Amino acid sequence: MRKLIISLGTLALLTGASFAATAEGTVREYIPETKVVTLEDGKSYTIPQDVAVPAGLAPGVKVSINLDDDDITKVTSVTLSPG
Repeated sequence: MRKLIISLGTLALLTGASFAATAEGTVREYIPETKVVTLEDGKSYTIPQDVAVPAGLAPGVKVSINLDDDDITKVTSVTLSPG
């Protein structure tokens, strides 16, 4: 029983860490010149020059922004979410 609790606790921690490396939401504003995306929750993300911007990125579109596990301020990819 003790091993089961430890295993479940470890799984919960690892799962939480993976959620911390992704931001999801609806785009409130996208500025192509600076590659800054602002979500409706007010958080802004700057997309580095080496990261592709999906066609169709615009206000009102739902997105998933993946962040570096070691530096959660660094965007590693942006994808449009269905719906």
